[in-house]
Amino acid sequence: MSGSALYETFARAPLAFERGEGSWLIEASGARYLDFAGGIAVNSLGHGHPHLVAALKDQADKLWHVSNLYRVPGQERLAERLAAATFADKVFFTNSGAEALECAIKTARRYQFANGHPERFRIITFEGAFHGRTLATIAAGGQQKYLEGFGPKVEGFDQVPFADIDAAEKAITPETAAILIEPVQGEGGIRAVPTEKLRRLRELCDKNGLLLVFDEVQCGIGRTGKLFAYEWSGIVPDVMAIAKGIGGGFPVGACLATDEAAKGMVSGVHGTTFGGNPLAMAVGNAVLDVVLEDGFLDEVKRKALVFKQGLAGIVDEFPDVFEEVRGVGLMLGLKCKMPNGTVNAAFRSHNFLAVPAGENVIRLLPPLNVSDEEIRIALDAIRASAASLSTAAGAA
Repeated sequence: MSGSALYETFARAPLAFERGEGSWLIEASGARYLDFAGGIAVNSLGHGHPHLVAALKDQADKLWHVSNLYRVPGQERLAERLAAATFADKVFFTNSGAEALECAIKTARRYQFANGHPERFRIITFEGAFHGRTLATIAAGGQQKYLEGFGPKVEGFDQVPFADIDAAEKAITPETAAILIEPVQGEGGIRAVPTEKLRRLRELCDKNGLLLVFDEVQCGIGRTGKLFAYEWSGIVPDVMAIAKGIGGGFPVGACLATDEAAKGMVSGVHGTTFGGNPLAMAVGNAVLDVVLEDGFLDEVKRKALVFKQGLAGIVDEFPDVFEEVRGVGLMLGLKCKMPNGTVNAAFRSHNFLAVPAGENVIRLLPPLNVSDEEIRIALDAIRASAASLSTAAGAA
């Protein structure tokens, strides 16, 4: 064996962090990096948040795992809180976003089955989507780079162009069960679906007896300035998959649904060994303690405006490096004029961390409790990176 014993499925940056403090990651050497990658929108409250750490330590001293053979009081509490804060009546806990999407897909199919329509199993999805890495979720996402080499594509997904509601309507057949969409695409390049289009999807689903399924794995838990992105649209889905931010760094996912949508998910038809374990539930409840505090989401919106305005100024200043600012809340993106990998490397050289995405975009996903001073430091790092790239481009 040569090299690392790890699967070679990641092109990792040459950085290894020893610890994190709030918005910062620190290497063993002491080098500090401002983290606006957030573990890909996961570290919603930064690193080492004292309330989350205390909740995890307290639970770790008591009980780690019992499986779902027994009641888990932390699950019941977190489910009740999520239901009270959303459209949902029922919650199924998972370990990841992909598992949450699998549950959402199964919920939609079982709903039609329970209604006497087993032939209705197909789900309409949208180009540029990313729903996970399982065989079903890569089929739902439909991106060739993720499908290649994994055998026949899982049957049952019909893809239409991004936010093309006319195409979605034309794609509906007697076999269609649901429509699945991210209100804001993350991996696809920080692309928000216009409110009127989400409303039309709701109308389409109601008219045709379909379930509307939202993937809020990346855009949920306060990321857009509301607890969930669907709230901006004035409509609600029937089923929603969440993960990432709800665990604040601990692996947690969930599928939320109305009583009606979940009626087919009866005892024995779905399960998980680790999902909803006491450790994950303690942290998930701690995250909600913070995010649901009075004024917290108002502060996210305020800071997002400050950050977005600063980014717009940098785009104007360096039109040879950046094309536009995208996004909503603290889920922002810079569309680049040069390869986003080059831009991201320049950011790293200025001790600033971000995440590449589709459409040659760099994602900026700071902690929701980022400080104004840290936003200023981020803008300085982005401006300095752009200046170095612009100078290099001019010299070339």
